[in-house]
Amino acid sequence: MKILLTGGTGLIGRNLIRHLKPNHQISVLTRAPSKAFQILGHDIDAYTSLDLINHFHFDVIINLAGEPIANKRWSNKQKQRICNSRWEITQELVDRVSQSSYKPKVFISGSAIGFYGSHKPEVVIDEHLHEINPEFTHQVCLNWEKIARQIESQTRVCIIRTGLVLARRGGAITKMRPAYELGLGGPIGSGDQMMSWIHIDDVVSAIDFLIFNDTCRDIYNLTAPAPVTNKEFSQTLAQKLQRPCLFSMPSFMAKLLFGEMSVLLLKGQAVHPSRLIEAGYHFRFTDIESAMQQCINKKNQS
Repeated sequence: MKILLTGGTGLIGRNLIRHLKPNHQISVLTRAPSKAFQILGHDIDAYTSLDLINHFHFDVIINLAGEPIANKRWSNKQKQRICNSRWEITQELVDRVSQSSYKPKVFISGSAIGFYGSHKPEVVIDEHLHEINPEFTHQVCLNWEKIARQIESQTRVCIIRTGLVLARRGGAITKMRPAYELGLGGPIGSGDQMMSWIHIDDVVSAIDFLIFNDTCRDIYNLTAPAPVTNKEFSQTLAQKLQRPCLFSMPSFMAKLLFGEMSVLLLKGQAVHPSRLIEAGYHFRFTDIESAMQQCINKKNQS
């Protein structure tokens, strides 16, 4: 099959392409083709604009592009960059699908569990939850998903609300590991806030599952079925690295350092992948200990 990806050089994109490349023809939309070839190999096609694709004839479109939400403080300018980097490319893809005589079999578009906003630890969240906290992350995801839904009558649309992705290279653990290896890691704030995580192998396998299951459509949470508290996550990471977990970051310090973005650290949500499980997907990593161990294992190259 011919597959087009945006966000192909990101953590999810590059692992997904590695999985799909042996059996499919891959094209990526990227601002830096040389970087894309370096990361993904030269056996892909790379385009800097949809206008450069002469024949918009793809069986699958996977839309993962977006400015990282936690890389910089949320100034008004950064907030707009976060929004535009998701909304604009999604709208461009939707417009091209609408204009094309050949419709993809499926359009998989990214979103995040930030759609739900923050909730108390005891609140169980799945795709059917209607009590949404309208925080910034919700507004980002709400419009992102709304744009993707414009072509639901033309092709099968799957929207993936992804949680915290765990991998050995890239993602949350890579950012957290240096502090923990120095023995400085620990919970943030109360440590009671929930963290809904997923291993990169399950992200890739779940997207593959959605591609090839024609009955799958609409919203899917990409999170492991066992969310944990921030305290449990911190203790597990420290244990796997064989380091102490003695320190914690007070809430006021997180707010001082990260401003409004501190909501990502101090608040959370216990998200469950109900629809994915109902569809028949079986998770490889269902508990934080095995997932963390696989990420820490030096023999693993994910």
